[in-house]
Amino acid sequence: MRIRLATTAAAGTLIALTAVPAQAAEYTSALKLRGVQYDAPGSDSNNCSTGNTDDEYLTVKNYSSTKTVNLKGYLVEDAVGNYFEFTANHYLQPGDYVKLRGGNGSDSDAKNVVYRDNCNFIWNNDKDTIYLYKPSGSRADVHSYTKSGSDPDRNGYIKFHS
Repeated sequence: MRIRLATTAAAGTLIALTAVPAQAAEYTSALKLRGVQYDAPGSDSNNCSTGNTDDEYLTVKNYSSTKTVNLKGYLVEDAVGNYFEFTANHYLQPGDYVKLRGGNGSDSDAKNVVYRDNCNFIWNNDKDTIYLYKPSGSRADVHSYTKSGSDPDRNGYIKFHS
């Protein structure tokens, strides 16, 4: 499965961050944004062979207890219009999740990972809003994060849902 990303900007510099999730509106969708590793560990480098873009990821989870969801046609977008569209079939069973990683790699249903096949960072290290859209164009979920404090246990990762 080959996935393509269109992006318009790269993320900023590395800083220690703690995120505070914004209150999200509830949408009628089994898929929800579960969390984001927006600040990849180490010094940010989008070099495709030696960089750490693949350490930046977004987790999308199927919260349905009965429905399998095909990610094909779903779109993830940030506040400034950087986006990624799932262009191939990728099925999430009830309770299953996928990590949408930056960089290049082999997509794997067994390992719950899809790569953006792009070595540019997409999520800002200081703050961002992430939108998840259904193939119909309607919004499935949205979450915002900002930096605050310096809790090393939450450096660059926020978990939206348990």
